[in-house]
Amino acid sequence: MRRHVPATAALQAFEACARHLSVSRAAEELRLTQSAVSRQLAGLEAQLGLRLFQRVRQRLVLTPAGAAYAPQVRGSLARIEGATLELLAHRGGGGTLTLAISPTFGARWLMPRLPGFRKMHPAVMLNFRNYTTRLTRLDFAAEDVDAALFLGEEDRPGIVTHRLIEDARVPVCAPSLLAELRMPRDLARQTLLQQTTRPRGWVEWFAAAGLPGIDGLRGPQFHHMAMVAEAAAAGLGIALLPRFLIAADIAAGRLATPFDVPLHGREAYLLAYPEAAAEVPALRGFRDWLLEQIAAGRDRPEA
Repeated sequence: MRRHVPATAALQAFEACARHLSVSRAAEELRLTQSAVSRQLAGLEAQLGLRLFQRVRQRLVLTPAGAAYAPQVRGSLARIEGATLELLAHRGGGGTLTLAISPTFGARWLMPRLPGFRKMHPAVMLNFRNYTTRLTRLDFAAEDVDAALFLGEEDRPGIVTHRLIEDARVPVCAPSLLAELRMPRDLARQTLLQQTTRPRGWVEWFAAAGLPGIDGLRGPQFHHMAMVAEAAAAGLGIALLPRFLIAADIAAGRLATPFDVPLHGREAYLLAYPEAAAEVPALRGFRDWLLEQIAAGRDRPEA
């Protein structure tokens, strides 16, 4: 299928002219003659069937179409340049992978395991960007992200999604509070630590435990799950947290589970990426390693 993609030389000429608003300065930057740049612009406008510039008092001025097109072309050329430099730097092997990741999952689960990935793929560089619960879905292209690791139910055309770990939450507290918690109903007398991204978590847990009459909305609120975990470890109250994220704290004796009654949610921690990127070597290597970690049920980092 023939694509509507103008020649790179024409796009470079347009981008330089749009930035300088001068054919002569664009020609100097591109090391071309002014007539060569003018021909590239004329050819591009003919291909598009649109005027991109107009002359006002011997000066170039972008038309509305040109003003809308320029930042898109500039971004695309920058991505092509970046991809080319990366390819040359790694000589076709390894590469850079940019991940959008929820902070707590990254800090508590992924980071301790990354030395194992680094041993297997020493030429792959991982970059991380914060990804928290949003009202809008992640736009991989616009945010220049290769893949995402997050809690959700993402399912849309063109996006590959791997369900990694179920969001099963259990009550946790400091070991010093265990003596006060003999049965689930004892939680009615305790401070409940609330996570703002799951405001009805405790309400749902009490309902699942057969205790719908207990107020599950009371207690101090925290936005980040990591802060909830630290508050629980400090003895400030009882938290409701994903079991797999606090496994290391339980093993170390910082946290304890008074009641092994999990709350199973519809959401799970997911790996998602554009379908078109599925066979990019760096992404493929990370995906295969990550899925192997999940399949092996590794609750603790590799030695």
